[in-house]
Amino acid sequence: MNLLYNIVVFITSLLVPVIALFDKKMNLFVTGRKESFSKISTLKNSKTIWFHVASLGEFEQARPIIEEIRNTHSEYKILVTFFSPSGYEIRKNYDLADVVCYLPLDAPSLVRRFVKEVHPVMVLFIKYEFWPNLLNALKKEKIKTILVSGILRKNQIFFKYYGGFMRRSLQAFDHFFVQDNTSRELLNSINFSAVTVSGDTRFDRVSRILSQENTLEFIEEFKNNQFTVVAGSTWKEDEELLVNYINNRASENEKFIIAPHQINRDAILRLQQSIHKTTLLFSEKEGKKLTDCRVLIIDTIGILTKIYAAADVAYVGGGLNTGLHNILEPATFGIPVVFGNHYHKFKEAIDLVALNGCIPISNQEEFSDIFIKLYTDENYRNITGKINKKYIQENLGATTFIMNYLNTQL
Repeated sequence: MNLLYNIVVFITSLLVPVIALFDKKMNLFVTGRKESFSKISTLKNSKTIWFHVASLGEFEQARPIIEEIRNTHSEYKILVTFFSPSGYEIRKNYDLADVVCYLPLDAPSLVRRFVKEVHPVMVLFIKYEFWPNLLNALKKEKIKTILVSGILRKNQIFFKYYGGFMRRSLQAFDHFFVQDNTSRELLNSINFSAVTVSGDTRFDRVSRILSQENTLEFIEEFKNNQFTVVAGSTWKEDEELLVNYINNRASENEKFIIAPHQINRDAILRLQQSIHKTTLLFSEKEGKKLTDCRVLIIDTIGILTKIYAAADVAYVGGGLNTGLHNILEPATFGIPVVFGNHYHKFKEAIDLVALNGCIPISNQEEFSDIFIKLYTDENYRNITGKINKKYIQENLGATTFIMNYLNTQL
């Protein structure tokens, strides 16, 4: 299986540059990785702590720990590596990291070289990034390796009869900090005992959002004290439901802010043209009377969290098809959250649906019915939002728990 895996990685390394000629995101994936080794050269002879994240969601899980290490162990350099362009492009200038770059493809020679050149004091993998060749290289170099906010499922390859080579790669980890008892039990079942249920560091991250300044003047002007729905990280399938509701069912007193996940000019213009109400783009707001608009489309990145602060209700995209985005950011503001019905890989979504703080939908009728209810029933809206806020408050503390361990290792 290990040989087969390496063959697949080799073939991928040949195909990806070809695909990149026709795909913008894949082009970022390829060109960005060409800079990785030159970037890490600045870490030579430094004591470095390395965080690896898949994308933006995992970065938000790493962030509270990065902040604590920066505050309490300033003698260490911090490296953050990304796998996905969508995360890297947004956080490539993160000021608390000394270096931010892409992780090389998991080819044996590339990852061995990367590990030797960085030679970190410690590596923290966030949630579920398991690259066998990288893990084997870390184990060979005897580098302390930790999993943070991990979550495992029975259908993963580690727990299959043919997953021996992946199970062996897990031996690189010195400790697993996982989100739930199921993950601990699964790891115990394949003879890993250095496992602690610590929860999810994202709760600590989103809770801290409340202490920052979240007011945006243009949002306040647009909202104008009216009921406002914020739809964040939306994809085409999310927007189709939203636009249908805005055009056919929404009250004249409702306002909508839509922040698409991908900022593609043509897609943004198609979205704008599909809406039959007065609609304005963020990029064209200067000099416009925002109070006269019903719909505001955010064609920029980096301000969604602050926009959620102004919402009465949030819709979070990705749950209908591509993968549910961060529901904790809107939930921390104590508002109801709606999303698509493909959410069962996300513990917080499962929990909040069970608690009736979040509402899953699967079609236009369900979408329209719940938004009418949330608009017309203020008591229901308040009760639902309070459930979300309480859930976050009850799940704080993972960062402190993990830092207590890390402090003994640094």
